[in-house]
Amino acid sequence: MRKLIVPLAILLGHIGMAQAEFSIPGYELVHTAPVETTLATPDLREPLQVWSEMFDGARREIVLGQFYVASEAGAAFEQVIARLAAAGERGVRIRFLMEEKGKFASDMPTIERLKKIPNLEFRYLDYSMLTGNGIIHAKYMVIDGSAAYVGSQNFDWRSFAHIHETGLRITDPVVVAQLQKIFEHDWRAQELIAQGKEVPKLNQAVVAANDRQATFLVASPNAFNPPGVGDSETELPKLLAAARSEVRIQLLDYAPLSYGPDRTRPYYAVIDNAIRAALARGVKVKLMVSNWNTEKPAIAYLQSLALLPGMEIRIVTLPHAGGGFIPFARVIHSKTMEIDGQVAWIGTSNWSGGYLDLSRNLEVVLRNEKMAQRIAELHRQTWDSAYAQPIDVLKDYPKPVKGKE
Repeated sequence: MRKLIVPLAILLGHIGMAQAEFSIPGYELVHTAPVETTLATPDLREPLQVWSEMFDGARREIVLGQFYVASEAGAAFEQVIARLAAAGERGVRIRFLMEEKGKFASDMPTIERLKKIPNLEFRYLDYSMLTGNGIIHAKYMVIDGSAAYVGSQNFDWRSFAHIHETGLRITDPVVVAQLQKIFEHDWRAQELIAQGKEVPKLNQAVVAANDRQATFLVASPNAFNPPGVGDSETELPKLLAAARSEVRIQLLDYAPLSYGPDRTRPYYAVIDNAIRAALARGVKVKLMVSNWNTEKPAIAYLQSLALLPGMEIRIVTLPHAGGGFIPFARVIHSKTMEIDGQVAWIGTSNWSGGYLDLSRNLEVVLRNEKMAQRIAELHRQTWDSAYAQPIDVLKDYPKPVKGKE
């Protein structure tokens, strides 16, 4: 197996072409265009630039919630870790909360390096202790309680160079405060679990989002969302129910299935029902997924969905990097939706069972024409590229190669 590390100087040169900033009040759209593809977005800054800037600006505290951690010597992502370490060295308090199950995907030497950063406290949380079968899948951070980042980018060198990713730098004080509360809840949950105590639910009934606002945060799981944060599993079907003409969706994968014991895949119809209902009303839906979604049994459900009038599905396959195969990379990982040129959804969830109901995930809804149309353009760029091919409803797709050749 060959690994390709993008040298810092080369990637910084790549980033130098993307100095422009696309934003609306309180929100900047941030994007990773995989190197060696035609998917560059010069009007969007990249997370290497944005995360480094955010760490450099920290004066009091940085909190991070992440699924896993991975870096490689020589990767440009090392700059991000260096900026985080510099913040700790100048006295900034850093709290890093990682999903315990994320160890399987993590680079343990990188975790050990993080633990040695001055003023950094690192904790693992097994989120299934709260919900029975969930994980911390959200990827986010809050700086000094005044700025935050939410997106599909994992704390992973590949997410900054070899994976299609989309996120938001947030300065909206309401949403930043809500993200801080989510972190504080989960940080405290880790303490309670370590003490052998139960984590009390914050909500017994479903909490609807206050969607009269132009921009707002929804999260999962509903039971452990702090006051003011609506339930993402309820809001997503609600938004689809309001669609009138066209919906564009980009995901790593999609399936009306959850994850049960002994590798079973119980049926999970919440999102699929909402999409089918939209199609029945005459709404056109363009769903774009990665080639990882061709695994069985998920591919059979995609092929079935593709038969419905108004439904188009394309599967995106990115070429290997020039230096050779990179495990768990060269894939589209963004989780976005655009509705009728008016609404944008940018989040951390894959669209299958276990994410919007049992796991910690975050989604930002923006009723803003400028942002919605930019998300639509981002979708269209890949949709119209040579990497995206219409799904073949009769094809017996081979098992995708993810972690090894």
